[in-house]
Amino acid sequence: MRDLNRGERHLLPVTSYQSFEIKAPLGTHFRSGTCAEANCPNYLHGWRVRVEGLPLEMVHAARTSGRRYREEQIADGETWLMFEAGQPCFRASQHRVRVERPELYIARAGDARGNPTGQVTRHTRPEHWVEQFADNQDKLAAVQQRS
Repeated sequence: MRDLNRGERHLLPVTSYQSFEIKAPLGTHFRSGTCAEANCPNYLHGWRVRVEGLPLEMVHAARTSGRRYREEQIADGETWLMFEAGQPCFRASQHRVRVERPELYIARAGDARGNPTGQVTRHTRPEHWVEQFADNQDKLAAVQQRS
């Protein structure tokens, strides 16, 4: 499938293009968080786990996790553990919460084919990134009009 953000053919060499991105990397812009901090749907509304099909050790871990639940047998061969809202879910250690840190505004030489010059600009102000992006778009539009 073709990437909608990239043309199939390029009118100019890779050195004639610039690439732009706004990033908030997990390692620097997020921290571990609780279910409550992450607005975890399981924490907010509760969740259920079907017993059938789970390995016995996982069923045992769920039942002995210390979390409040009730067991419901819906039909023969269909049993659910229904966990109450307001308690940590089983993926609590995976929750990430955004920290108060500005995004990274990056401009690179080149396009999806590469960055032959290695030039990377990390803007300290979003408006400078926007200005460089707009200038680049104007240049590309001018080239396209000439061809």
